[in-house]
Parts: sequence; structure tokens; C-alpha cells
Amino acid sequence: MSTFRPGAPLVRLAVLTVTAALLVVMGFVAGAVWQGRGPDSPSMSVSDIGFAQDMSTHHDQAILMSRTIGALPGVSPPVRGLADRIVYTQTAETATMRGWLQFFDQPMTPADPMSWMPDGDTHGDSHRGGGPDEADPPMPGMASVDEIGRLSSLPPAEAEILFLQLMIRHHRGGMEMAQAAYNDARTRSTTKDLALMMIGDQGDEIGQMTMLLNERGAEPLPT
Repeated sequence: MSTFRPGAPLVRLAVLTVTAALLVVMGFVAGAVWQGRGPDSPSMSVSDIGFAQDMSTHHDQAILMSRTIGALPGVSPPVRGLADRIVYTQTAETATMRGWLQFFDQPMTPADPMSWMPDGDTHGDSHRGGGPDEADPPMPGMASVDEIGRLSSLPPAEAEILFLQLMIRHHRGGMEMAQAAYNDARTRSTTKDLALMMIGDQGDEIGQMTMLLNERGAEPLPT
């Protein structure tokens, strides 16, 4: 989706910071635009609100992991470029979703994460993150605190592999959430459009990350 390319670390940081600030403003405007989408979307439904809250939190972790790998010296240009793309794209999406929530005076975070998901199946075993001694993560595909800590402490080549493995799992979980929102009869067309775009973008990135892992003689984490 984005043609954003990596540059010098300070330049990348400045660009992403300014872009994020602009996108927060644009996100609030997006809430106003919501009301102009037609009679089927005058307000946010339960699934719209839950998806916006939970996916924003899910994106926050992807942005954190991408910034972490991007800040490490010696990371290869393809991995750094992928990380920058994730930061740029998911910052934009998060700003949009939080703009909707702000416009409709909804909390930024839910009291009960993932409660909007049908049948109460919020994070199946195939997408659980974390280690065996940790509690299940609140959302599918999310990494544990320990995994993120390891990401920042490993040598560049090992950190690249862990980043790709964690982000593939993270994207699969995000796609599961986006698919659930898209299939939910309560979801308005505005949210469905964004969810469908996420499915396409993250699916493409999983393909790219799988290729990068193969080049490094590594495999995705077991599901």
C-alpha cells in the first residue's frame, strides 16, 4: 500500500512523528466523514466500537515491534523497510480508528477486550503468543513482554528472524480479527472497508515476511 522507504534513522523518526501527528487530526475528521457514508452508518455499532478499540491496541504492539527492529544498527534494508512500512500503515489505520472513537465519544480502550467477537472465541490456540509460563495474551497473535524484550537485545541477524516470526504471527491474529469484523452482521460498511483493506495488506506482508524468513533459513513460529 505504501511506498515509504527507509532513510537515515533520525530522518525516519522525524518523518514518522510528524506523519503520526497529522494522522491523529485526520482520524478525527474521518469520524465526521462516517456520518456522510449513508443511512446504514449513522453511528458505531458494538462490533464497530470493539473492533476499533481492540485493533488499535493490536496495532500499537506491531508499531512498537517495528520501531524496535528499525532502531537496531545493522538491520538489513529489506527488514528495515518492511518495519517502516508497518509503522506508517498501521499508524494511519490506528489514527483513523481512534478518530472514529473520539468523534462518537467512545472510550479508546474496552472494559472487556475482544468481547465483541462472535461466540466468545477471542483468541484461539493457533494464534496465541507468549511463552508457556505466561497468561494467554488478550488478543490473537500478540507477543509477550519477554518476546519483545528479546527482540531489542539480540544481535541484528537474530533479531531480524525473531521480528519476522513475531510479526507473521501478529499479522495472522490481526487478519483473524479483521475477518471477524467483516463477517459480523452488526458491522457498518465503513468498518468493513477498513477491515478488508487490512486483510489484503497484512496478507501481502505475510508473504513478504515468509520469503525473508526463508532467505535466512528460518521458519514461522508453529501454530
